[in-house]
Amino acid sequence: MKSIAVVGAGAVGCYYGGRLAAAGEDVRFLMRSDLEAVREGGLTVESVAGDFRLEAPQVFGSSGEIGPVDLVMVAWKATSNDHYEEVIAPLLHDGTAILTLQNGLGNTERLAELFGAGRVLGGLCFVCINRVARGVIRHSASGLMTVGEFSGGLTPRLVGIGRQFRAAAIDCREVEHLAEAQWKKLAWNVPFNGFTIAEGGIDTEALLARPGMEDEVRAVMREVVAGAAALGHRIPDGFIEELLDVTRPMGPYRPSSMIDFEAGRDVEVEAIWAEPLRRATAAGADLPHWERLLARIRERLAARERG
Repeated sequence: MKSIAVVGAGAVGCYYGGRLAAAGEDVRFLMRSDLEAVREGGLTVESVAGDFRLEAPQVFGSSGEIGPVDLVMVAWKATSNDHYEEVIAPLLHDGTAILTLQNGLGNTERLAELFGAGRVLGGLCFVCINRVARGVIRHSASGLMTVGEFSGGLTPRLVGIGRQFRAAAIDCREVEHLAEAQWKKLAWNVPFNGFTIAEGGIDTEALLARPGMEDEVRAVMREVVAGAAALGHRIPDGFIEELLDVTRPMGPYRPSSMIDFEAGRDVEVEAIWAEPLRRATAAGADLPHWERLLARIRERLAARERG
């Protein structure tokens, strides 16, 4: 992948794209709100894995300015997916691959419908990362990226991307079954992004400290695992405790959906909660805790809109 475009260069896109650029890769960032700030002041990443700075990253205001590339990394929120076609089409040549780093379900399927299944890969980012100022990204914990082909299998393309990313100090692992990896990510996202909103906008540390909330988190995690199983994806025993063990040292981490909720922005309700829930219940899973959590999230969002 000799040229890479990062579409949706927020916290996730700037961190992973920034590491690739710092390693000497040809990375072109599509930016909106931070465009002028990064053009003038560069991109700074404060990271537990080592700080770095790009003095003059390649930043653009439109995909037409970027032109065709070998790899498109989609890092915007799923709430912007109506713009897939207009933004991504100018970045494609006959062999361009598209790697979505988005949360939830439905993203890879939509990209495959628009641009062909053979182009599409999915990536799951297990990382604590936030944009703390214009052109400044803070990476506080984790960093694993799991990548897989939409059509499955450990292809030479997938293995090559993993090798390229690891050479840029990105903890990247290839998986044969992307859907299973997506459900593993949901096992964290559904409860933690969900309850931090449902409880009124609190961080993960405060959430786990509230009486009874760790049991509620576990109950929803068990239902995500059950939903995955109903669809034929086995998540290993002990995975729930692994996720909790990883979360506790994060401290007062603010998940991205909670940040969007507090900022009055659209929240990825469909991709993270509603669509996976529909698929799992259609496959026969009984998921009452998950259903109640989704109802609470929608209540909070409705109350926010009412002011």
